[in-house]
Amino acid sequence: MIFTRPHPIRGLWFVTIKPMKNYVFRSIYWVSTIILVAGLLGTGVQQLLRVEAEGALGPAFAWGIQQMGYPLYLLTILGVWKVLGAIALVVPKYPLLQEWAYAGIFFLLAGALFSHIASGHSWTEMIASVTLLILAGMSWYWRPADRRIR
Repeated sequence: MIFTRPHPIRGLWFVTIKPMKNYVFRSIYWVSTIILVAGLLGTGVQQLLRVEAEGALGPAFAWGIQQMGYPLYLLTILGVWKVLGAIALVVPKYPLLQEWAYAGIFFLLAGALFSHIASGHSWTEMIASVTLLILAGMSWYWRPADRRIR
């Protein structure tokens, strides 16, 4: 519900939004986090197993990594980071670990996006990186108070 009331000190009117039992915010958090974790786990396992992605919008993993000029062993490193980051996001009661996981996921996905841009790939090959980056931002922004650093 939206209420307007005067500011207690300045006398100015401002709008406050009364929390709707926080279920809307928690729903946004959990939906974005579950989709983000599923994406990270799926791509992380594919990178660890070096499975080529058939029918994906972006280039296949091993071929795409080599096309961008990176060594093939980077797939193993990125796969481990993605799986560990996804696990860290859903484990409760470790807000510092989750904060570091969000930072790592941001740098990982921003690096992937800029690698695609620097390689001259079309925008369709950047959809996965952009989508997961947006989901990571939403998950970080809407996380509940018990998952924040105090």
